[in-house]
Amino acid sequence: MGEPFMDLDFQKGQILLFDKELDWTSFDLVNKLRNILCRHLRIKKLKVGHAGTLDPKATGLMIICTGKATKLIESLQAEEKEYIATLKLGATTPSFDLESEEDYAFPVDHITRDLITQTLGKFIGEQNQVPPLFSAVKIDGKRAYSHARKGEQIELRPKPVFIREIELLSFNGQEIEIRVVCSKGTYIRALARDIGLALNSGAYLTALRRTQIGDRRVEQAWKLEDFIKFLHPDETN
Repeated sequence: MGEPFMDLDFQKGQILLFDKELDWTSFDLVNKLRNILCRHLRIKKLKVGHAGTLDPKATGLMIICTGKATKLIESLQAEEKEYIATLKLGATTPSFDLESEEDYAFPVDHITRDLITQTLGKFIGEQNQVPPLFSAVKIDGKRAYSHARKGEQIELRPKPVFIREIELLSFNGQEIEIRVVCSKGTYIRALARDIGLALNSGAYLTALRRTQIGDRRVEQAWKLEDFIKFLHPDETN
């Protein structure tokens, strides 16, 4: 439903929570919201930014800042995040999610719930994680995904990340659902890849939902259509 606001001053600065839809980029949401607010305020320009990217195949919580509140983006990005992720075992894709087709298959008969639980436990704490090739990491001034989509061979350096909690929610033989609480900069797609490798198999994301950033939860977030109705209640009657 979104947080209730009585007096919103978008130009002075506002922090808003939104639930990003599937197949939207983070920029799609920011751009749509900027256009909506500019029309609502009858202005041509408004600063709007987000505190943490979500991949197109991910849904869930995004913090959007407007006006002078955009100065808070860096500190908001640094907050811990929680995700619910669904992984398919026994296969991989180049993007580590559904944005690309499966490229390799691996055995899964040896994978048990106990093995998964033990394996997940090894990822708790600080570690060095290699970002996905299909990511926004910059290499020679270009995003890594630009190189990857051209089939160019690039090498990404590991980056330190911290996983505070990782919990197995369900396992049905070839699919697992996990809850992850982690630091800024953690790629859940890369974690899926690494879990597959640690299981002597393969894995990639089939669903990802960000449920929390700091103390803000997705249950507090607006759906964009509900926010539009909030701004213009007379037009929906």
